[in-house]
Amino acid sequence: MTVTVCYYGLLAERRGLGDERVTSSATTPAALYAELDAVHGLGLSITDFRVAVNDEFVSWEHPLGEGDRIALLPPMSGG
Repeated sequence: MTVTVCYYGLLAERRGLGDERVTSSATTPAALYAELDAVHGLGLSITDFRVAVNDEFVSWEHPLGEGDRIALLPPMSGG
């Protein structure tokens, strides 16, 4: 399936872009992040940040569907 992955904060810096379309066989955000981390060396554990699918916070085991928008949201600081 093809999904859009949106990177924020440290993950955007490490990936070098804000979003991308990804074709994957992953069925959960956890599996998708594992694939992305293996390829791009993002270097964070899923316990260190949150995930949203289609603008809703979800668990890492939430089922993914064709065309979903997955946001990877690490802790942020600033004023």
